[in-house]
Amino acid sequence: MCGIVGAVAERNVVPILMEGLRRLEYRGYDSAGIAVDGDNSIHRVRRVGKVQELQKALDANPVQGSTGISHTRWATHGIPNETNAHPHMSEDDIAIVHNGIIENYEELRADLIEKGYVFESDTDTEVVAHRIRHHLKDSGEILKAVQATVVELEGAYALVVMSASDSDKLILARQGCPVVIGLGIGENFVASDVAALLPVTRQFTFLDEGDVAVVERTSVTIFDEEGNEVERAVRESELSADAADRGDYRHYMQKEIHEQAVAVARTLEERVAGGKVLDAVFGPSAMDALDKTRGVHIVACGTSYHAGLVARYWIEELCRLPCTVEIASEYRYRSPVVPAGTLFVTISQSGETADTLAAVRAAKEAGYVSTLTICNVPESSMVRESDLVMMTRAGPEIGVASTKAFTTQLAALALLTISLARRNGLEEKKERALVTQLTEIPALINQVLKMDASIEALAQHFVDKHHALFLGRGVQNPVAMEGALKLKEISYIHAEAYAAGELKHGPLALVDEDMPVVAVAPDDQLLEKLKSNLQEVKARGGELFVFADPRVQFGDRAGIHMMRMPAMIQDFQAPILYTIPLQLLAYHIAVLKGTDVDQPRNLAKSVTVE
Repeated sequence: MCGIVGAVAERNVVPILMEGLRRLEYRGYDSAGIAVDGDNSIHRVRRVGKVQELQKALDANPVQGSTGISHTRWATHGIPNETNAHPHMSEDDIAIVHNGIIENYEELRADLIEKGYVFESDTDTEVVAHRIRHHLKDSGEILKAVQATVVELEGAYALVVMSASDSDKLILARQGCPVVIGLGIGENFVASDVAALLPVTRQFTFLDEGDVAVVERTSVTIFDEEGNEVERAVRESELSADAADRGDYRHYMQKEIHEQAVAVARTLEERVAGGKVLDAVFGPSAMDALDKTRGVHIVACGTSYHAGLVARYWIEELCRLPCTVEIASEYRYRSPVVPAGTLFVTISQSGETADTLAAVRAAKEAGYVSTLTICNVPESSMVRESDLVMMTRAGPEIGVASTKAFTTQLAALALLTISLARRNGLEEKKERALVTQLTEIPALINQVLKMDASIEALAQHFVDKHHALFLGRGVQNPVAMEGALKLKEISYIHAEAYAAGELKHGPLALVDEDMPVVAVAPDDQLLEKLKSNLQEVKARGGELFVFADPRVQFGDRAGIHMMRMPAMIQDFQAPILYTIPLQLLAYHIAVLKGTDVDQPRNLAKSVTVE
C-alpha cells in the first residue's frame, strides 16, 4: 500500500529518491520520509502529509548522500504522524522502509522489550529494525542479520535496509509484496514499482518470493529462500518516463477518463483479425486450456470485481458455460469445490493486489484447468505467476478511483468471452458481429465524452446531498455498482447500488426528495421492467437522474433528469459505454465538493496488504 525508493550511487541520490516518491505518491500519502548515509550515521527526515511537505523540509535543511532509502506511507499500524512515518531506525545506524504487514509483530515486540529495546512508534516496521540489530550483534554482518530476521517474520513484506557501517549497499527482502531492482551504469536502484525509476533506468530485475538481495553500486547479488545465490532475469520496461504525466488536465482521474478511447483501442489492437479473436493473445498454452474449459471462476477485488460481474452475464449468455464471480478476500479463506474443466480467472489493475495474488497461489493447488490473469502491469507478480495472461494495455493509472483500468478490463473480458463462445457453438457470423461491436467502442467512447459539459451541470444537484442510490438491471447492475463506488470513493457521498427489481424489498424505504436516484437505461430486453421500477421511485417523491438511449421515453415529468446517450449502442457495448457518464458524474461532483480527487482520504491505489 506504500511506495519505496532506494539508490546506491556515486552522486547525490536525494533528487532521485524524491522524484521516485512523487511518482509513487498515489500508493500512499499519509506521510513521507527519507534517510541517507552520513559520517558513520544516517540522516533521516520525515514529515506528515504528502511528498511536497517532505520536499519543503529538505529545501529548508538540505541533506545529501550517495546511498539512501525513502518511503511514502499509507497507514496500517499506527496513526499518520511523524513518529510512525518511515524510514524507521534502530539507534542511529540502521534504517528500514517496509511495505506490507508483519502479522506476528506483537510477539516479536514483546520479546524485544524484554531484551531492553525501546520503541518510539506504534508500527510493525520498527520491530523489524530492532530485530535486525538484535541479530547483527551475533552475526556482525548486515546481510546475515536480515536473513536471520526474515525467517522470524510472518505476513507480507518488502523490506529495504541500510546500515551506517555498510553504507555502500542496500539489503532487500521480499515476501508477498513487490520490490524491483533497477540496473544502472555504476549505480543501482530499488523501488516498489518500476514507475518510480523510469527517469533513471529501463532495466529491471524482479525478486521472487523469499528472495534476499544485496544491491551495491556496481553489483547485485540475490539469494533465494534457502540462502543459495541465484540469478534472476533482467527485463526491459515498456513504459516511458513521461507516461504518468498529468498534462493539461486538472486531475489524473480526469485525464484517465478521457484516455479511455485510446486505452480500449490498445486493448483490442492486434488481438482481432478477420472478424475473429486471436487465441494466441492469451499465451502460448491458451489453445489447449480454452479447449478444455467447461466453466469459469472469476476472482477479483473492488472495481475489478465489478468487471467480473459483467463478464458473468456475457459468459453465461454467449458461451453457455457456468460462471461464478467471487471477492478475492473471501475466496482465499474457504475451501472451494472446483468442477472439472474450470478456468480460474483473476483481474487486477496492478497485479499486486494481495488478496487476489493469494488467490492465484491457492488456485495452483485446487485443480483448475488453468489460471488466467487480466492485468495492466506486465512486470507484476500476478502476471509472472499465472499460466495465461492478457494485458489490458491501459497505461499507467494514477488516480485511486479506477476508470480506464475498468473499461479495458471489460474489453479484455469481452475478448475472452468470444474466444470461449466460439468453442461452444458461437456461429462465425455472430462472432464477426461481436468483434465489430468491440472495434466500434473507441469511437463511441469519444461520443459519450461529449456529454461532459452536460454532466458537469448535472453534478450541481448532488453537491449538498449525503446519500445516493444507483439502479440497473441485468448486465447494467454491475455498472450501477461501479458508479456508486466511484461516487463514494472521491466525493465521500454515501452511495449504494441495487438491482432495480430489489427496490421493493427494502431500499424503497430510503427514497425521498433528499435521495437522488441514478439509473442506467439502455434500450434492452429489461427496459420496461426498469421503467416500472423507476416509477416506484417517482411515486415516493424521489428525484431521478437517468442515462438512457435516445429511444427511451419516460414522459415529461418533474423530477426526472434525462441524459441521452449516443444512439444505437448495442448490448455487448453497453456496459463499457454506460460506465463512462457515471465516472464523469462522480468526478464533477467531487470537484464541486472540493475533495482530493486523485488521492481520496483513507484509500491507496495498489492494495498490497490484506
